Amino acid sequence: MSFPQGFFWGGALAANQVEGAWNVDGKGPSVADVATYKPNTDVKDYAAHNAMSDAQIAAAMADPSDAAYPKRRGIDFYHRYREDLALFAEMGFTMLRVSIAWTRIFPTGEEEEPNEKGLQFYEDLFTEMRRLGIEPLVTLSHYEMPLALATKYNGWVDRRVIDCFTKFCHVCFVRYKDLVKYWLTFNEVDSILRHPFTTAGIIPSRVPADQMAQTCYQALHHQLVASALVVRDCHGVIPGSKVGCMLTKLTTYARTCAPADELAAQAKNLENLFYADVQVWGEYPRLILRMFERKGITIRTEPGDDAILKAGCVDFVSCSYYMTMTESVDPHAERTPGNTVLGVKNPYLPSSEWGWQIDPQGLRYSLIELYDRYRKPLMVVENGVGAKDTVEPDGSIHDPYRMEYFRQHIAEMGKAIDEGVEMWGYTSWAPIDLISASTNQMSKRYGFIYVDQDDEGRGTLERRRKDSFYWYQKVIASNGADLA
Repeated sequence: MSFPQGFFWGGALAANQVEGAWNVDGKGPSVADVATYKPNTDVKDYAAHNAMSDAQIAAAMADPSDAAYPKRRGIDFYHRYREDLALFAEMGFTMLRVSIAWTRIFPTGEEEEPNEKGLQFYEDLFTEMRRLGIEPLVTLSHYEMPLALATKYNGWVDRRVIDCFTKFCHVCFVRYKDLVKYWLTFNEVDSILRHPFTTAGIIPSRVPADQMAQTCYQALHHQLVASALVVRDCHGVIPGSKVGCMLTKLTTYARTCAPADELAAQAKNLENLFYADVQVWGEYPRLILRMFERKGITIRTEPGDDAILKAGCVDFVSCSYYMTMTESVDPHAERTPGNTVLGVKNPYLPSSEWGWQIDPQGLRYSLIELYDRYRKPLMVVENGVGAKDTVEPDGSIHDPYRMEYFRQHIAEMGKAIDEGVEMWGYTSWAPIDLISASTNQMSKRYGFIYVDQDDEGRGTLERRRKDSFYWYQKVIASNGADLA
């Protein structure tokens, strides 16, 4: 394996899962601030777990505490970011992916002027990262849109949200033009059908069940138009900037070599890739337009939308990668959960405690597929495994399962590079324990750094280095050469 010189090594975070301070310094509530911890939720039913009604939102906003709403407290990164950045620098990070909480800058999304305290927080954060030699990779929308836009407009269903978002992004570009070169528009933009409220502020109780797909694809179109506008604006404000799209890479294999299974898997993969297709090529694929016709879906567009999409193509493609699935037409095939999805279980792969199947070779397969399709530089901006960690009496945390997961995946990424895939960087999910996106748990731990907090928010928040901390430090120091 030979990772290129200048390859970015680091980790990835989301504001709504780490910052806490949900109502501090003028921040407004986001959709993440009403996400509840439900300890007995079936992990196979993520959609129901993440759906919200107007009544549930009202009840959440009537409760000022964070007891049932873990993302309100996060891991207090808002106040402890210098300590955490110092630990990342100790590991040798050259890149950290973070997101900007939209409601720290515009609390409702519609203010005339931005919130200066929010702007200053991120300026301080990016300045400290620069001081430590860590390149910021900044996501503009990572599951944290203003709650006010969700309740007023049903989120991205309303085209007026485009103007709110582009204004927010423009303010960020102007303020941080000397600090941030690499940007992502929407995190896992393809997730809108899997959890509409989290991704796009769509309140499912307002939408008839038979209209949900139509509603989601319409909201998606508004996001794609907004993304293209933002790409063009960033290039104008920040010369030399690079803006990427971000896809949940949900590679699906056919469960058997039966042609019907192959066709079912192909349909899944085409659906997964089309979100990036639009952002890379600036147009909807013909096969997807025909799919819309078959399903009776009509996307309302405005004159000029096609030109906007074509003029705002991204510079690189990034993805999250956690697992692969299989697909089958067999109605009795056993299904297993993944990253907010369900798929047919692959008997050739092991699974995590949460049922996610572990497929390092699938990462190599996915990277080759993406590069062959798009011929643009790639970044893996999320990759990791959730697990329960044990703190030993002496305070140490031994996590050989985490090191083995990363060892295998990084090795396969290196093989993809050796085969000709152009890659810029790798940011693990997540370098420090945080609130899980899907289940709102703390006990589902991803980090190289342990945070002393349980699912109910009890603990000192003390940070501790796990064994994997020192292993990843060695990997980075060797530029991926030493994975032992």
